[in-house]
This record gives sequence, structure tokens and C-alpha cells, in this order.
Amino acid sequence: DEFKLFMKRLPMNYFLNTSTVMHLWTMDSNFQRRYEQLENSMKQLFLKAQKTVHKLFGLSKRCHKQPLIRMPKQRSSNYWLNRIQSFLYCNENGLLGSFSEETHTCTCPNDQVACHGFLPCTVGDGSACLSCAPDNRTRCGSCNAGYMLSQGLCKPEVAESTEHYIGFETDLQDLEMKYLLQKTDRRIEVHAIFISNDMRLNSWFDPSWRKRMLLTLKSNKYKSSLVHMILGLSLQICLTKNSTLEPVLAVYVNPFGGSHSESWFMPVNENNFPDWERTKLDLPLQCYNWTLTLGNKWKTFFETVHIYLRSRIKSNGPNGNESIYYEPLEFIDPSRNLGYMKINNIQVFGYSMHFDPEAIRDLILQLDYPYTQGSQDSALLQLLEIRDRVNKLSPPGQRRLDLFSCLLRHRLKLSTSEVVRIQSALQAFNAKLPNTVDYDTTKLCS
Repeated sequence: DEFKLFMKRLPMNYFLNTSTVMHLWTMDSNFQRRYEQLENSMKQLFLKAQKTVHKLFGLSKRCHKQPLIRMPKQRSSNYWLNRIQSFLYCNENGLLGSFSEETHTCTCPNDQVACHGFLPCTVGDGSACLSCAPDNRTRCGSCNAGYMLSQGLCKPEVAESTEHYIGFETDLQDLEMKYLLQKTDRRIEVHAIFISNDMRLNSWFDPSWRKRMLLTLKSNKYKSSLVHMILGLSLQICLTKNSTLEPVLAVYVNPFGGSHSESWFMPVNENNFPDWERTKLDLPLQCYNWTLTLGNKWKTFFETVHIYLRSRIKSNGPNGNESIYYEPLEFIDPSRNLGYMKINNIQVFGYSMHFDPEAIRDLILQLDYPYTQGSQDSALLQLLEIRDRVNKLSPPGQRRLDLFSCLLRHRLKLSTSEVVRIQSALQAFNAKLPNTVDYDTTKLCS
């Protein structure tokens, strides 16, 4: 009865955290005295139960099975504080749930949502409401930064889906992707143009000197409605018989176009980055499939892949049980032929995603010319979401690459000064949002 009276006297016009409930508890002398009486009677009951248990164990010596006895645990004051909050905020439709003060949410029985009650406004330092409505303290009058007022409630000002502007997702799982790459399945092949002044596909060449190859999409010019993701790379390399040459590949990725200096080096077999996998082919020559599987973990944007091929000589060490590698020109007379090499094919695997440069330009326009009240904040939130998701697809390293600036420069054709202005506006807006952590990026595109 005292508990019910205490619940009735609790204020309902603003949110009660556990410290507030505890303060009201200590101020209610009748309720506190009754709780202390219950505590003392429970201690007496517990002692009586212990004596009964000892008697039962004494009597059970002749039993085939020992009795299983559970003693009730005393409920702490924290239990009752949470119980009070649950009665206040998670007690709708005859269902009593459990309230979490950390997340301000209810856990309903049988995973139902019907126990959620109306959560009153949180005043002052609350994460949502800045103040309660003057005419009704159960409603919010204004909201903190990062929240918007909707029908008396402060809701998180979350950016809408970015799929309208740029796509990111694929349904491919890593195991499925690895299988398709091993089979060089054409369903995930991206048809890139092969360019090289140093060699031709399916033609033998002297591998003593460095060779340069490009796989480029040219979508920077011709397919402005798409951006592309690389999932893996595959080369078929053949050597003449008895050749001791070992191919060494260095790969650079250009994410959205621009000059070769705006590419990043792929750290193969470093910092948990994947390594090349070689598979011997059943051919008369020494032919191998070289496959590099990035998977969902290391997938990233690409417009052009730069591949540099150099060779080294594999030889037995002085002990005969270890391999030593030499550069061809350091190890032997350059006039002596070390065998030939040819590359039958090079394939890049991945998928293309929707990209709408005009829609993103329209978002950027709203920074200077907002269409309606609040549209500027909405545009900034959308651009922040796009920026963070684009930069998240950086290669491994201590700092992320600023891929977002590359997107603005080479796919939206913005000037350097415009890119700097947009980045500054996003940084200033991000600093005002609650619980956000900005991060430093490494510049890639000029």
C-alpha cells in the first residue's frame, strides 16, 4: 500500500532519473519506514529459512538424492529504483517491461513494443530536450543540437538514406566472393581497359626491366552516373621452362580519376592486408593464377589500377634449405637472357554503384541558398553521412585518406577552394553535434 501511495505521489510532468527517485524516496518518511520494516522482517525470515534448510539436509541422509534448495536473494534499492522507473515509463496495455536509463528505452515481455509509455521531457542537461513546453511540461519546448522538435518530442536529427546520392552495399558475402574470384566468375568482373606502353597481353617479353600496366574505366569522362568498387584482382602469368624468375607486383589504386600521383599504394601482406594467392595451372608452361582478394573488409573505390611488374631471381642459399632473391641486373650480366614472361590476362573484379553528381551538387547549393527553414542543416547532415561513409573505405593505415575530397574534385569537378569551403562547413557543423568525434584525414587529391 505504501508503495502504491508513493507511486501516486511521484511527479509525472518531467522525467525522473534514479537519483531523483532516490531523493523523493528519502523525503517520504512513511515509505522509508515501511521499507526498513520489510528489510528487518526479511532478515528474520532468511535466518529461519537457513535453519529449515539445515534440518532438511540432516533428514535427507537416507535419501537417494540430495534436495535442491534455492534461497531467495534480497532485492537491493537499485532493483526498486529501476522497478519504479519501469512502472512509470514501461507499463502500457497491461504489460510491464524493464526500463533502461542509459538508452531511455523499454524491454517489453516477449519482445513486444506495446509496453512503451510516453517518456516525459528531460530538462536542462538531457540529451534530447533543452526545455519543456511552457504550457505542458510533459512535452518538449526546444531541443538540444542534433535533435529536432516533432509533435512535442525531440527526435534524433538523423540523415536520410544516402542511397539516392551514392550506393555502397553489396549482397556478396566474403566466402561467396572468394569462390567467385577463384572461379574468375564474369558476373563480378568489371570491364576495364588495359593500357601499357611496355608490353602486350599474350605476348612474350623480357621481364628484366620494370613494366607498367593500367586497368582503367574512364568513367570519369563517360559514365558519370556510376562509381566503382574493387573486390579483387587476378592475373595469369606464364614463364618459360627452367626460368628462375619470380614476378614482383606493386599495385596503386586511383579512386575517382585524376593524375597517377593521386593514387594510393596497396600494402599487400602488411597490417593484416591480404596477400597474393598463387595457383599452378595445368599447362605445359610454368603458368600461375595470381589472385588478390580484398573482400568486404578491404574493398574500396577505384577508377584506375596501376600495376608495376618487376622480377627477381630465386636461388638456393648457402645452406641449401632457404631461398634467396636477387635483382636480375645485380646478380648476372644483363646481356645474358634469363627467360621470358607473358601475361595472358588481367581482370579486375568488383561492382558498379549508383552515383548522382547533380543531386550532390544540389545538396552543396543548399549550404549557401537553403530552400526552406532547416534545409541547410539537413543538407549538412546528408553531406556528413556521405563524407564519413566514403572515407571509411580507405586502405589500412594510421589515418584515413580524404577520399571525399577526391570525389568532389574529380567526379563533381569542383575547384580546390570550393572543396576547402565545403570541408570547413562540415567540420564546423559536426563540432556542434552531440557525441560526435571528428577524425583527421591524409590528403590524397590536390
